Amino acid sequence: MKTLLAGIDIGGTKCAVSLGLQRPDGAGVLLAGKERFPTPDTPEAAITNLIAALDRLLDKEGDTAPAAIGISCGGPLDSKTGIIWSPPNLPGWDGIDIVSPFRERYGVSVALQNDANACALAEWKWGAGAGCANMVFLTFGTGLGAGLILGGRLYAGASDMAGEVGHVRLSKDGPIGFGKPGSFEGYCSGGGIARLAQSVALRMLQAGKGPDFCPSYDKLPLLSAKIVGEAAQAGDPVALDIYRQVGTRMGQGLAILIDILNPERIVIGSIYARQRELLEPHIHEVLKREALEASLKVCSIVPAGLGEKIGDFAGMSVALYALNRE
Repeated sequence: MKTLLAGIDIGGTKCAVSLGLQRPDGAGVLLAGKERFPTPDTPEAAITNLIAALDRLLDKEGDTAPAAIGISCGGPLDSKTGIIWSPPNLPGWDGIDIVSPFRERYGVSVALQNDANACALAEWKWGAGAGCANMVFLTFGTGLGAGLILGGRLYAGASDMAGEVGHVRLSKDGPIGFGKPGSFEGYCSGGGIARLAQSVALRMLQAGKGPDFCPSYDKLPLLSAKIVGEAAQAGDPVALDIYRQVGTRMGQGLAILIDILNPERIVIGSIYARQRELLEPHIHEVLKREALEASLKVCSIVPAGLGEKIGDFAGMSVALYALNRE
């Protein structure tokens, strides 16, 4: 008997609906179909479009409803009530009940998690965290957030705010992330790396000569983690130093997580997977100095196993988690 899982991904610029077929042995899920579209201007329009997209995918499979539906969205939100509370990248989504419309339409279990938790569940079930009882997933994309699997369960905290590691301050001053200078997100995110690169390039331009990857003032607003990463991979000394700073701060943040949570695996997505060779030596140098030896010894740090496809599976992993907890 086949088990269809539906995943809903709600983002600031795009929405996606995925339908997957759970393997009989539980070892993975086969993507049966996917639709994506720009995020509409209102939550009501988004919900209408998401249901219509799911209906089309189900019709192709010859089904009227999935076994369960999982919804992944940026926080803040309340996973218990299914309410989305004004995410910064979703203006107008103020106290939106996202779960009830799907539950009423399909009559199945529907669950909501923030995007970091959803990705953590996906990596834990089908990716680099498979087989772990204690795992930390770090997004390391546009921002920095964590999903925590502790004792074989997702840990969301008292108000769904567990894992907001990007808000932790690592230095008195530094690039701003999560509204705080010198924060973990300020150093270890796409936006943070861009801001760090801009500050370095600006100082060099004011001194008379900018770095090769930013030779003039008009290039400053265009700087990104990707541009700096490509320059570092090509051997640019300024770009390499920027990624040294990022790797050092990443090691500092990981040492805190290892000391407090004692995980057996830390899975890091997006930028880490693409720039692992640049970051890893600096991360491990700091970890050897800062983390408890007994905790570091049992913890492996690996890139996300699902890679760029993690978004396709995040919502479906929330659906499976809800189904297994019934």
